[in-house]
Amino acid sequence: MLDWIYMPEAWISLMTLTALEIVLGIDNIIFIAILCGKLPNEQRDRARVIGLGLAMITRILLLLSLFWIMKLTTPLFSVVGQEISGRDIVLIAGGLFLIAKSTLELHSHAVGENEEQSMASKAGAGFMMIIIQIAILDIVFSLDSVITAVGMADHIEIMILAVILAVGVMLLASGAISRFVDANPTIKVLALAFLIIIGVALVGEGLEFHIPKGYIYFAMAFSLVVEMINLYSRKKREN
Repeated sequence: MLDWIYMPEAWISLMTLTALEIVLGIDNIIFIAILCGKLPNEQRDRARVIGLGLAMITRILLLLSLFWIMKLTTPLFSVVGQEISGRDIVLIAGGLFLIAKSTLELHSHAVGENEEQSMASKAGAGFMMIIIQIAILDIVFSLDSVITAVGMADHIEIMILAVILAVGVMLLASGAISRFVDANPTIKVLALAFLIIIGVALVGEGLEFHIPKGYIYFAMAFSLVVEMINLYSRKKREN
């Protein structure tokens, strides 16, 4: 069962798949960071750990349901000549949810709602609602991740180990990312704008209109560099 340990190509597959899982999890980390930012300070770390833990459990359970995952790509019905599968439905619904949620968050930010005070007054309900929203998006983000894993590795142990390693790295990075997003409102707006783009890409993927993720990540990285220059310039002027 563990014969792959002695196969160099299996270790290469593990490292490549882990790196891909981390890249595919960037949008998940951003979404979790923004949602956790709505909670009181003492609850944010716990929500972030639970959210990423749910992401790992979701991916492992999906990997262990490989037969079901493969059936998800089977067309269920057609709409105006477009075949729709179970995977397409999940991606379209998740993309629309992400677009709607990010738009509402942008509106909340624009009108200047005091999120911490409103959430502190109903901390328990707010915490559970955040966890539920994270769990819903974990399923959507995990689906693409799992399908990628199935296509890249031949051993279920390699896929599960890659998921665990990737989530471990994301867990280490999520705190710093969350604090950075919270401390810089313009970064939060930028992140929300890209979550809308990712939502559009998910809907497009569900409708068989493929938008290469590389283009989206390049645009995110380029915009982030420009914004970092703006933040650096603003800080220098203030000093």
